[in-house]
Amino acid sequence: MEAKISDNGLNICQRKYALDILNDTLFLDCKPINTPMMPGFLLSSNDGTPLSDPSSYQRLIGRLLYLTATRPVITYDVHHLSQFVSARTDRHMAASHRILCYIKSSPGKGLFYPTSNRTLSVKGFFDSDWAPCTEARKSIMGFCIFLGTSLVSGR
Repeated sequence: MEAKISDNGLNICQRKYALDILNDTLFLDCKPINTPMMPGFLLSSNDGTPLSDPSSYQRLIGRLLYLTATRPVITYDVHHLSQFVSARTDRHMAASHRILCYIKSSPGKGLFYPTSNRTLSVKGFFDSDWAPCTEARKSIMGFCIFLGTSLVSGR
């Protein structure tokens, strides 16, 4: 993790780590995109053709999970893909490649905690989706907690 303090505040990111992932997966020269996953896009374990080298998918998802510490925007999508590490297919890999293209759009993006954050009010937001998983029919909930205007926790 990289932390930079300035007069404006504290910026925490994983730029070098993100660039290392892009370099190792040969996505350093990919075309950047604006969203980590298509809206409403859901996967199941039977989608696509099984991968010949499943370890590459497992390794990539593990690295992306670590990146979510400073990139809460990709958390939902990476956790959705992590459900398929034991039954990975080419469609799951393609979805993880889309996340890499999103990371390419701004590898230095992270969390910013401004010094101008004078109010210490705590705000929490949550969203739930009833039974979107076609296999387990379980509900999914996400949340984010802010201290003033700064994100301090999320999933």
